Amino acid sequence: MPRDGKETAMLRRAMLAATLLLPWPAAAQDAPFPSRPITLLVGFAPGGGTDILARLIAPKLSEELGQPVAVENRTGGGGTIAVVATTRARPDGHTVTLGTLSNNAQVPLAMKAPPFDPLRDVTPLVQVASVPLVMTVPATSPARDVQGFVALAKAAPGTLNFASNGVGTSQHMAAELFMLATGTRMVHVPYRGSGPASIDLAANVVQVNFDTLSTVLPHIRGDRLRGLAVTTRARSDQLPEVPTMIESGIAGYDIDLWYMLFGPAALPEAVTARWAEALNKALADRAFRQRLVEAGFGPAGGTPAQAAAVLRADITRYGEVIRRAGITLE
Repeated sequence: MPRDGKETAMLRRAMLAATLLLPWPAAAQDAPFPSRPITLLVGFAPGGGTDILARLIAPKLSEELGQPVAVENRTGGGGTIAVVATTRARPDGHTVTLGTLSNNAQVPLAMKAPPFDPLRDVTPLVQVASVPLVMTVPATSPARDVQGFVALAKAAPGTLNFASNGVGTSQHMAAELFMLATGTRMVHVPYRGSGPASIDLAANVVQVNFDTLSTVLPHIRGDRLRGLAVTTRARSDQLPEVPTMIESGIAGYDIDLWYMLFGPAALPEAVTARWAEALNKALADRAFRQRLVEAGFGPAGGTPAQAAAVLRADITRYGEVIRRAGITLE
């Protein structure tokens, strides 16, 4: 029998009350991840190592996830602006950051009032790659090797400039550790990213940089810059003729830079696992891995737990380095 208006109204109220009693996820269930285009945030300017890697992996991730992956540069704050944007994003996996040792660990550790907690406010998804830094000078520099550069710096203390991607970044700390190890003194010139820093280095506006292999490799091959040393214990296959810092007489000098995908805090485990699955599957493609290697990156991969362990270890390590070097960012 058809219901009268009063009965219909009572039924509607009962249904509404039942809906309100449901837990929020059941009442407003999200579509399975991924259900729409994905934003991949980069904290540095175009042309730098992070941007290069992001634009290499974005098409492959799009292929694996079945949704467009758009790279978006959010520069400033030593790369932390992009991380902050991710911490404020909805925790559904559709906004992530390609973070680095710099902007996800070192820079916030150097800040007096960091805008995010590097352990609590993000979810490590998977390590994408790692890369050595290269001590690089203009092709016109009289310094032909590390000790030649040390001699130049000691002959004119406080007159040579070194570039970085900002206070507290890997480039900055690599230079600070170099100065501590060699007893030299230089002037810090921070940039918003490796792209503009490399341009000024080639033009001799700054006289040295400790930047990622992936960033400087095209400039070295194009004879615009000269690589003096790599910062890792082993030489790079991409620059086999360039010695390590240890081989160049800087004992114990060993730095590399990792790249890692991060999502917001409270990301569901299923979403975290899906991201790791997508990247690991991409890295299993031999042709794709070779493209990364040729660009100067060492492909990584692994689990979210392994990524989180790397992050924790380097927060401990570089907290001590920052204290020793007296690096502070307002």
